[in-house]
Amino acid sequence: MKFIDGGVTAAKGFKACGGATGIRKNNRKDLAFVFSGVPADVAGTFTTNIVKAAPVIWDQKIVNERKKARLIVCNSGIANACTGKEGDKICRETAKAAGNVLGIPEDAVLITSTGVIGKQIPIDKIKTGAAMLALKLDSDRKSAKEAAEAIMTTDTKRKEAAVTFKIGRKTVTLGGMCKGSGMIHPNMCTMLSFLTTDLAISAEMLQMALSETVKDTYNMISVDGDTSTNDTVLLLANGAAENDRITEKSEAYHLFADALLKLNTILAKKIAGDGEGATALFEVKVLGTKTKADAARLAKSVVSSNLTKAAICGHDANWGRVLCALGYSGVNFDPDLIDLSFDSTTGRITIMKDGIPVQFDEEKATRILSEPEVTVICDMKMGESSATAWGCDLTCDYVKINSDYRS
Repeated sequence: MKFIDGGVTAAKGFKACGGATGIRKNNRKDLAFVFSGVPADVAGTFTTNIVKAAPVIWDQKIVNERKKARLIVCNSGIANACTGKEGDKICRETAKAAGNVLGIPEDAVLITSTGVIGKQIPIDKIKTGAAMLALKLDSDRKSAKEAAEAIMTTDTKRKEAAVTFKIGRKTVTLGGMCKGSGMIHPNMCTMLSFLTTDLAISAEMLQMALSETVKDTYNMISVDGDTSTNDTVLLLANGAAENDRITEKSEAYHLFADALLKLNTILAKKIAGDGEGATALFEVKVLGTKTKADAARLAKSVVSSNLTKAAICGHDANWGRVLCALGYSGVNFDPDLIDLSFDSTTGRITIMKDGIPVQFDEEKATRILSEPEVTVICDMKMGESSATAWGCDLTCDYVKINSDYRS
């Protein structure tokens, strides 16, 4: 397995592009295409919020019923959520317009949106933009980067990754891009992830692999505890690698699932580390639980704690906040067994041993917590299971960003 510089065009047979249609201010890129030269098997996971954006409902139908797609269209700036029948109509008109310019059926077009909730998308700008982007589609690196930029909202950087691996004698490539900075607390944020691979695999096995890896990646991140109306992960597989088609849980399936897990872990961490106003990626490792579900619940509780996130912002080794967040997670454990430590590239320091706080060097702890990536390790010493969650520190800038998001 080898990680390479790439995004959604890294795999054979995929093109992408991004451009400005006028939906956003200051001529910012706001529309992206990801296109497969042939019909691709598709898998997806979506928000569990009862309030679902119109594009989520549109995509769920394609993923669950058609199981094939050619194009992903994503606009940024407007979420097309809570928009009633007009929002549904916008999805249909967008799919029809994009399908017409590319010569594909509208039910082969997946629609995604991100931005302000409650506003209607100006369909004329989408139609004009679709005609423009159809002419720009390319498989080069620049086009992938432009697509990744076009889906950003409050993100401060584009988020991409790609990996190659072997299945038999065939080289398979998996690439992706994602966006997310605020309203991040997936339960499958505002979070979108688009993945492409030239693997030959059935839609059923593709969905199985995606659903499994989402549990340990996107579902283990939190910026602010808000689960978006638009959360969507889409995975297209076009078979261009010409490997023997995967239709069961074989060695080839597990190789792909492992690559997908690693790629989605990288993308999930990019989202967590780019949380609105964040200065640090905050990682929580929980070890020694009876079940993996317990470990995941404990880790998410700590990484979602505003008090703990504020302490990370202040480089303050306030271990009491970590212990408190573990305690209200809903998982039963023995507080007298816990070991706690903080870790970063600067070093590691033990804060608690066997449920009792230990003397530690405050200055060393501050140095450890001042790095751009900080980890708290919680050893519960009650079993063999573990889980990791990712988030970010909580800064004053988070409030500033979200107090005037619409204006």
